[in-house]
Amino acid sequence: MPTIVVEVMPKAELLDPQGKAVAGALGRLGKSQFTGVRVGKRFEITIDGPADAAALADIAQLADTVLSNSVIEDVVGIHVVGTAEAVN
Repeated sequence: MPTIVVEVMPKAELLDPQGKAVAGALGRLGKSQFTGVRVGKRFEITIDGPADAAALADIAQLADTVLSNSVIEDVVGIHVVGTAEAVN
């Protein structure tokens, strides 16, 4: 059974308080060379059947309507694990 990965990130123009907290913690750990962190979400969806164009189109629609909040987030990647196939 193939696994499709959907990656969602906060929109670039919005403040990412979770990422800012991680960046601050890295600085306190002496890792000051890392100045910017953005924290997002990763969904791994296992499907029955092939990860064909129709399945990827269904996932792309779900990513835009269910897995992400289009007001504050962007779907930045959809791909099948272990292959070069990708959407977006």
